[in-house]
Amino acid sequence: MLMKPEPIFAAIEALQTPGCTRIYMCPDGEKFSPKIASELSHAGHLIILSGHYEGIDQRVRDCLIDREISIGDYVLTNGTLPAAVIADAIARYVKGVLGEENSLTFDSFNGNLLAFPQYTRPAEFRGMKVPEVLLNGNHAEIECWRRQCQIEKTQARRQDIFKTKE
Repeated sequence: MLMKPEPIFAAIEALQTPGCTRIYMCPDGEKFSPKIASELSHAGHLIILSGHYEGIDQRVRDCLIDREISIGDYVLTNGTLPAAVIADAIARYVKGVLGEENSLTFDSFNGNLLAFPQYTRPAEFRGMKVPEVLLNGNHAEIECWRRQCQIEKTQARRQDIFKTKE
């Protein structure tokens, strides 16, 4: 069962503004990434269409959709959750959304590496200690440690993105 074109055309035509980007969430779209999230954060107006059932009439895709996006190599029952996922990821790139502007710098996938481990106080909890390098105050050593942790974690867990870094 497919979603018919008439209500989709009516809805998008009523909502779109000049220069808006119209996105269709589908498993056969381009794979969503931080780069796409950043690009879309600069769009003035987004319309995200979530498919249901088997998807939408091809004429909608041909005439109204600017980008088709997938959040991964799997199929869900509908596009609502993928739409929420990309909306949240895009929002992180909009100025003022994050309390600390530098937060994006340390996110996983920034620079094609996963995030480094992070710790809070106390320095020891139930026999587990914060790495000494993080307590010594030497920012250059801390940066080096973080980078090494990112490389090791990415090599172990995500060879696909690590290879794009090389």
